[in-house]
Amino acid sequence: MPKLGEIKKGKEIGYKGSTSYFIWHACVDCGKQRWAGFSIKKKEVRRIRCPSCGHKAFTSAQPCEMRRYENSPNWKGGRKTTNSYLQIKLKPDDFFYSMIAKQGYVLEHRLAVAKALGRCLHRWEIVHHKNGIKDDNRIENLQLVSDDRHKQISVLERRITYLENKLEEQAKLIKLLQWQSKEPRRWPNPEAKRVVE
Repeated sequence: MPKLGEIKKGKEIGYKGSTSYFIWHACVDCGKQRWAGFSIKKKEVRRIRCPSCGHKAFTSAQPCEMRRYENSPNWKGGRKTTNSYLQIKLKPDDFFYSMIAKQGYVLEHRLAVAKALGRCLHRWEIVHHKNGIKDDNRIENLQLVSDDRHKQISVLERRITYLENKLEEQAKLIKLLQWQSKEPRRWPNPEAKRVVE
């Protein structure tokens, strides 16, 4: 049985391939002795409680409802991106909470329009990005439209993009033809023709 405070490498106590240090340590709550991770540089035990006491201390210190949102150790600011659309996490007491989709998130562009209008949007109301950039959620770039109107806008935008691409191709072709007309003809060689005659 090791003595309290004894320090060994992980390989020596049966952790294969481990180069970390461990200390024989007693839990501060229940006194149960075990090998605990040890930092040689800081000269401190990584976990002063055994797993069961650590769990009890964590759950008693913060009830489950207190570890949500900003208090959660996994909190990343309440924003995420899905298919280039920004989403924001809303709390249940938020006025716009009825607009959430999955897991308490609402699309940021829908939330921006709802706040500007001062009401929640219905599921059938669509918010259109005028410039086509999905994460540009400035209110001047957003437009509230019906489903039919959104389809018309989408078809029109695709048609405009297609025609703009065609224009670019035509402009390149015109430049190429202009360049070819300015370039002197190298074949057939006019002087070679005179020699033959």
